[in-house]
Amino acid sequence: MTGQSDIKAVIFDIGGVVVGSPLVAINEYEQSRGLPHQYLNVAITAQGKEGSFQRFERNELDLLSFYHLFGKELSDTKVNNSHYVTYCRSRKLDVPALPDKLDVDGRELFGLMMQKSLTVDPLVANAIISLRASGRFKVAALTNNFAPPTESSLQAQGQTGADKARASPSLEEELEHLGLGSARKNIESMFDFFIQSSVVGMRKPDPNFYRYTLNLLQVKPSEVVFLDDIGINLKAAQAFGIKTIRVQPTSSIPALRELEKVTGIRLLPESSRKSNSSNL
Repeated sequence: MTGQSDIKAVIFDIGGVVVGSPLVAINEYEQSRGLPHQYLNVAITAQGKEGSFQRFERNELDLLSFYHLFGKELSDTKVNNSHYVTYCRSRKLDVPALPDKLDVDGRELFGLMMQKSLTVDPLVANAIISLRASGRFKVAALTNNFAPPTESSLQAQGQTGADKARASPSLEEELEHLGLGSARKNIESMFDFFIQSSVVGMRKPDPNFYRYTLNLLQVKPSEVVFLDDIGINLKAAQAFGIKTIRVQPTSSIPALRELEKVTGIRLLPESSRKSNSSNL
């Protein structure tokens, strides 16, 4: 491809962009328990900034406390049914039958979400390699994540309430349950900058998180393109004047085609072009 770009930095979300989306695991969990599509995802989002999931990604909750609160929040059908009715009405959808009672195991669900986020999209990985090899861009990850457990952190977490019913998991059990280890380190090594909510203490879509990132990369908003799979995160970036590209859960190819146009660099292999020529 030809042409020069004013873009100096390319920023990637991780879950749903570089690796599989944990939202898929949530939807599969909903289906397995006969819940309406997006029921739990709506419940998580509706908790707002002070929800357990949001607090955990800012490193404000320890792992075991998060598991307990996460399950408790998602099991509250009175609150969550109300949020889901609002969700359906805002999208002009019929309200399906809603649960009267629900018992969500926070540890089980979160483990499924993390396991879904282990596989790297080879097309996105190839694009990142090509961008870095060009020497023209700062390539960064901007991710809402959590601090992995350590032996000392698990031992230090006092168990209360429902947690007393079972022994504290070992570090090995939790790392396996959450799919952590070498895979995480390999993903971090793909980038020039790896910016994490659990380290910075802010998470998308907080405007301060984007401001922090721009300052760290020493770039102007107009010099950045940001790829994410969640609309609210993209809208917050757009408010800064950052160019955004939404990655769809079915395929990263359309987003990478758009990124090619923005950067002026060929990022997709020829085989992907031929197999998707009808979309050109």
